[in-house]
This record gives sequence, C-alpha cells and structure tokens, in this order.
Amino acid sequence: MKTIWFLPLVFLYFGLFSFGYCKNVSARPAVVNVGALFTLDSTIGRVAKIAIEEAVKDVNSNSSILHGTKLNITMQSSNCSGFIGMIEALRFMETDIVAIIGPQCSTVAHIISYVSNELQVPLLSFGVTDPTLSSLQYPFFVRTTQSDSYQMTAVAEMVSYYGWKAVNVIFVDNEYGRNGVSALNDKLAERRCRISYKSGIPPESRVNTGYVMDLLVKVALMESRVIVLHVSPSLGFQVFSVAKYLGMMGNGYVWIATDWLAYMLDSASLPSETLESMQGVLVLRQHIPESDRKKDFLSRWKNLTGGSLGMNSYGLYAYDSVWLLAHAIESFFNQGGKISFSNDSRLKTMEGGNLHLGAMSIFDDGMLLLGNILQSNLVGLTGPLKFNSDRSLIHAAYDIINVIGTGFRMIGYWSNYSGLSKEPPETLYAQAFNRSSTIQHLHSVIWPGETLSKPRGWVFPNNGKLLKIGVPNRASYREFVSKVRGSDMFQGFCIDVFTAAVNLLPYAVPYQFVAFGNGHKNPSYTQLVDSITTGVFDAVVGDITIVTNRTKIVDFSQPYAASGLVVVVPFRKLNTGAWAFLRPFSPLMWTVTACFFVVVGIVVWILEHRINDEFRGPPKRQVITILWFSLSTLFFAHKENTVSTLGRLVLIIWLFVVLIINSSYTASLTSILTVQQLYSPINGIESLRKSDDPIGYQEGSFAEYYLSQELNISKSRLVALRTPEDYAKALKDGPGKGGVAAVVDERPYVELFLSSQCSFRIVGQEFTKSGWGFAFPRDSPLAVDFSSAILELAENGDLQRIHDKWLMKSSCSLENAELESDRLHLSSFWGLFLICGVACFIALLIYFLQIMQQLCKSAPSDTISSEPGSTRSRRLQRFLSLMDGKEDITKNKSKRTKVEGPSFHGDRDEDFGRSAKRRATDLATGSNIN
Repeated sequence: MKTIWFLPLVFLYFGLFSFGYCKNVSARPAVVNVGALFTLDSTIGRVAKIAIEEAVKDVNSNSSILHGTKLNITMQSSNCSGFIGMIEALRFMETDIVAIIGPQCSTVAHIISYVSNELQVPLLSFGVTDPTLSSLQYPFFVRTTQSDSYQMTAVAEMVSYYGWKAVNVIFVDNEYGRNGVSALNDKLAERRCRISYKSGIPPESRVNTGYVMDLLVKVALMESRVIVLHVSPSLGFQVFSVAKYLGMMGNGYVWIATDWLAYMLDSASLPSETLESMQGVLVLRQHIPESDRKKDFLSRWKNLTGGSLGMNSYGLYAYDSVWLLAHAIESFFNQGGKISFSNDSRLKTMEGGNLHLGAMSIFDDGMLLLGNILQSNLVGLTGPLKFNSDRSLIHAAYDIINVIGTGFRMIGYWSNYSGLSKEPPETLYAQAFNRSSTIQHLHSVIWPGETLSKPRGWVFPNNGKLLKIGVPNRASYREFVSKVRGSDMFQGFCIDVFTAAVNLLPYAVPYQFVAFGNGHKNPSYTQLVDSITTGVFDAVVGDITIVTNRTKIVDFSQPYAASGLVVVVPFRKLNTGAWAFLRPFSPLMWTVTACFFVVVGIVVWILEHRINDEFRGPPKRQVITILWFSLSTLFFAHKENTVSTLGRLVLIIWLFVVLIINSSYTASLTSILTVQQLYSPINGIESLRKSDDPIGYQEGSFAEYYLSQELNISKSRLVALRTPEDYAKALKDGPGKGGVAAVVDERPYVELFLSSQCSFRIVGQEFTKSGWGFAFPRDSPLAVDFSSAILELAENGDLQRIHDKWLMKSSCSLENAELESDRLHLSSFWGLFLICGVACFIALLIYFLQIMQQLCKSAPSDTISSEPGSTRSRRLQRFLSLMDGKEDITKNKSKRTKVEGPSFHGDRDEDFGRSAKRRATDLATGSNIN
C-alpha cells in the first residue's frame, strides 16, 4: 500500500522538477536578442555605435547581472528616413527581439512607434527629443534622453532672464523642428514673451545658399534681434556662414543654438572658419554630472578612438540605455517572465504576395518588460536613471555655453529644479526648492561683436516702415496737444515731451503722427487706446491718463505729468452777519462741548457733595451750583473750592480742555471777522455725490466712467462739456438755470482753466491719483526706454521747462485756489474729550468703590429680614442716605490737627463757624434735607 502511494509521489516530484527546470531554461535563455536602430553615418550614430558595443561587452562580462544570459545586439541604419526606418523595424520584428535601442530621429520614431505598440516591443530612444511623443499615444516608446520640452523651457528662461520680449526662430521643417518650436512658443508665452517671426528650412538635401540668404534677409528686417536656431548640424553651419556674410553676427544680435551644436563641438574638431562664423553664440548642452565612472569611461573612450572622435551626451545616453535594458531584463526574469512570441491573427488574414507578414509576432510579456524599464532606479554615466510620472528622466538639466575663439566657456546651468544658476544642478538638489528670480544668475557673456554689454535684443525694423503714432485731435485745452492748422504736424505740451524723450533714446525712432478725431469735439480716449490692440496704431501720444482698465491691454511709460480728479465749484463771498460767532464750531462740536460742560459739572458735584459744604443745600441750589460751576470754568471764574483729590484731578484735566477749546475758538473767530471768507455749499466729492445736482465732466475723458461706474452716480446727472467756456457758463448758471453744480475733471485741465477763471475754486482733495503717459503695445521695449528718457527729462529740469512753456499762466493767481471749510470740527478735539471722559469715569469708579466699602462696613447685623424684597429696599435706602449724607470728618480733623499743629487752628475755626452758620440758615428756611 505504501509502495502504491510512493510511486505517484515520485512521478509528481520529478514532474514538478522537470517542469520547473524547463521554465527556468525558457526564462533564462542563453541569448536575448536586442535591436538597435539609428543613423550609423551621422555624428551621433558613430558615437552611439561604439558606446552601445562597449555597453554590451560590459554587460556580458559582468557576472552580477543576467547570470549567464548574453545580450545580442543587431544594428540597422535608418538614415533618418521614415520609410527606411519602418522597413528596418519590420525586419527586426521577424527575429524575435525583445526591445529596440533607438531610434535617433523623430520622423522614424513617430512611424515605428505604431509597430512597437502593436507587437509590444519597447523602444528605448537615446536620441529622439521631440516633445510630442507622449506616453499616451505611444505607450511602448521610452525616452532615455531629455525631452525638448525641457530644452525649450531653458531657452525661454534665458530670454526672460535677459529681459527680451520677442525672438525669431529658424528651424528645420520636420517633426523635430516643428514640434520643438511649438514647445518653445508655449514656454515663451508663459513668461509673457513671444515668437515674432519663425521660418522653417527644408531638410538639407533640398536647400541651397540662396534660400538661406533670402531667409536671413527677412529675419534682418524684423524688429527682434534674438535668433533661436533649432536645426540639424549641416543646416546650422550653413546658416552661420551666411549670417556672417550678411553682418548678422555683429553687435546687437543674439544667437541661441539648441543642443545640435553642443554635440558637434564635443564630438568633432570644427574648422577655424566654421568657428569664426559663430563667435558669441549661446549653446545648450545636456548636462552630465561629473563622476568617477564618467571620467574612467572618457579615458577608456580616448583609447578606443585614438582621440579622433569625441564623446557627446547622446553617446553616454546610448551606453546607459543598454545598461537600463539589461537591468530591466534581469528584473523581468526574476518575476517569472518568459521570452515567448505568438502570431497575430490579424496578420494571417493579410498574408499574400511576398510581404511575409505572418513572420512578425507579438512579444507575449512585452508589457511586463516595459513595466520593469519604467520602474528602473539606478545610476549610470549620465546620472540617475529614473522616470517620473510623465516617463521623462528626473533631474532634467542643461549646460549653457558661450562659443569663444576656438572653443567655448561655461556661463551657467539650467535645471527643472533650480532654474538658471552658476552652480551645477546636482549641488542644488539638496537645497530647498526656490525658483525666485532674485537667485537666477549666469556668468558674463561675450556676445557677437566681442562685446560684454548685453544686447538690447531689438531694433526698429529696417524696412522703411514708420511707427504710426495716434494723437488725439482735441477741440479744447489745445495747450496740451493740438494739430497745426493746414498741416499734419502737432504741437503742445505732450508733443514736446515726446519729442524730447525721443531725442534721448540711444537709437533713431522713425515715426509719423496720425490724428484721431475730427477736431470739432474731443475724441474718446478709450477708443484711442483700444486702437493699439487692434493694430491701427503702434503707439499713442497725448494726455493719456493711466488707469487700471487701460493697463490691462497696453503698456504705459513712466508718467510725465501728475494727474487726479478734482471738484471745481463756483463760490461766493460770505459776510460775517449777526451770527458769525457760531461759525467757528460745527453743530456737532457745539453739542458735544455743551454736553461735556454739564457732565463735568455733575461729576464734580458727585465727588464733592459729601465733603464740601459749597456743593450742598436745597436741590434747586445744587442744580444752580452745578450749572454755574461748569459754565464758569469757561472763563476760569469758578469760586467754589474743590476739596476731594478726585474732584481736583477731574477739574485740572477739564480746565486744560477748556483752555484748548477757548484758544481755538478765539483764533477761528478772529479769522472769520478779519479775513474775507469764500463759501460753497459743496465741500468735496462726498457732498457732491450725496446731492442730486447735475455734474459736468470733460467730453471724452475717463471721468464719466469713473463717476458712473466707480462712484455709482447716475448718468442722468452727468453733463458733457467741451470747452473751458462751457465750463464757466455751466458753473455760473448753476442747476437752477440748466447748468451744473460742479465740474469734475483732471487737475492739469482744472489748473489751466482756473488760471483765467477767478470765480471758481477747487474744493476738497484729489480723490484719484494717476498720471499721464505714452501708451505702447503689451511687452513693447519702447515703453521701458521711454520711461528712462522721461526720468532723465525730470532730473535735468527739461520737463519743468516744457511745462512752464505751455502751461504757466499769470492772468489769475492760483494762490489759495482750494476752498476749504473754515469751521473747527469734532475730529480735531476728540482726543481731548476722550481724555476728559476717561478721567471722569475713573474718578467716579473710585468714588463709588469707596461708597460701597463704607456701605459694607455700616451694614447692621441685627435687622436681617426674611423677605428678600425688604432687604434690597433697606440696602438702597442706606446707599442713598450715605450718598446724600455729609461725611463725618471729626476723626480726620483731629488727626490732621495733631500733624499740622496749632498754627492752623484759627483757619479751621473760621471754616467751622462758616459751616455752622450755613446750617443754621438752612434750618431756618425749613428745607434742609439732611
């Protein structure tokens, strides 16, 4: 029986053993086939071929990886042709390969990625930087180098760092060039920069020198002098040669080349005439951190090539791609993956002819291998080999180099972590994340033309086109800007400021003035500014107010004239009259002062009533005493003495308040009686807003929008006025005769108006703060340069001289032009009243605490009632009795007598006699309440 059970166990054991062995053999084959597809005869291809071969040797000789399994690399050349690349990829798929290292070109990558997706064979591309190859569309495409999305971010940050706003782009017209420029456009827009002109060059087989020359002539006619070159090496060198011939490698130009130039500088020794044609160019190069492994490999590389071929970043990425794949295959085997293939049933139905589509098969565990590739976490020659959520290598970084002489110099770095910096990015990863613009720095650059001065980055296009400048054709206040009759010229304060600023610019500005408006009425300044955004004008010059809504669509220069809305009203001379003595104080001030007189009198009476006979007596007499005492303090004529310390404290503070009020009243009344007074029922924008009277404003001014939208004044109250004469007539007529109660306008206009109209005045303060400036399109460099010129005009005094030339009028003095109220308001004295009120409160609090203490001490203990109501009634009676009763000061007097001595006895007897006499009088009248 035991034998019967033993035999099945033996067969089961050997069956399982043999099954496991077979699986291990299939999971760990002797050879794993890998393809490599790139352009073998290119600079990148020649370096990559040697690097891949050396990487395969290193992997196969390393016993710690793959454990006996060897990598077999088969290389094919695509020549960056989509057609050839597709054919070579299909040939690979017939040989049961598990992955392809490559391709090198974006055109090939877009095509064979579809094949890779269907047959589930991962592509590890060390050379394709096209940012549009996304993992969503091409899940089996894995980029083992940096995407151009990062490179174009670096270019955009450099442009922003140097303060340039627009660039011209020359690119190769294929997927690599077009998609790279598209990424650059997005990154520039994020920083409020833009591509002003871009032009594609066909691949080098279809281009000649004449074509490049025509293209560069168009670029030279553009405004921007910053040129980004994103092409292939042969085209790039041809562009630089023609640019040198056209004088476009001299002062004022900026050339930024992408990494195509960097790997050429690293890999080949360029001819001297080629280097001479690109002096001062800025170049981006993929950053490879320094390490001992990298140094050892570069030393080994020199021995391999004999120094005839230099290593570049793409060669290092190709080397690391082999190691990345080897580690992924190792993990694939450890997870039980098998290298097995199955036929696609869809291809069998398409068999026919000589295509042999059925020979292509699907890698069954291709998804597992892809997952291991994406989960890799190792360090190679290029640094960490780890992918983020976008399937891009972490720590994207670029060197920024400057071509000088026969070589280049490093001026800084860019990384997606720290931005621009002088320090290598790997030294900043351990620091806190900080992309502030204040820490973005680069070393100095030797620019084209061998200058250290940063180029301005733009000039006026040399195409004979004049700058069209819109100028308001005003009907009023022509001193500011006006068209010279019978000509196309303009004159005025604003025009002279603009002309003076143009003369200070370090370059010529060809321009022409274009009138906006018919001259019969003032044009809409909002429409004038909007004309810049629609391209009608290149700039606007005139009395343009800088307001929030306009700054959202255009850029303004530094204000050259201060401005703000003010209220102008008519006034009349005010006679003193019989009630002039009431005018120094406002009604509220009179009321509060009177109340405080009464309150202080009551407080002093409370504090003195129990201990001072002068504040005692019949109720009528005590009320008269309170009123008399408080009012007499106004003239410091009070005869009642204060005995208590708290009463004296309150009185001292109150006398100080009275002194200030009395002095202020006297000064104000003197001014009213001796100085001619002007009067207007409107004293500012608030009183004008609360009324229902019509308000005038200048036609075309932004004042209408401000009054109606910001202050919510009904448009039915607003009256448009054209000329200063209209202002004067409307103000004189007033609301009763179809005029206006006030005019709201900007201060420069009002000052010019008041210089000849002496019957009106400004009331209140400016209720807006703004200025006049020149308007330019958004991000226009002219706005910055004009701002600097205006500041220089202000510093050297020219701006004031221009102002005096046009706006200085002497027919009517502007002294005391602003009409202010001559009344004293409570706001000027509330601090004094607050101090007095606090002193009264504290004195009363201390006094009542003393009363309560005495009440507690004098409470009878034998008259406790069982009824709570009667108890409260008795306590209230005792409190009122204690408040009204005279304090027994016999004991205190005896103590003071001992201290003060006999010299004061006569005075005390006299006081005692006076008090006794007063009490006798009170008893005689029968009205003593004690």
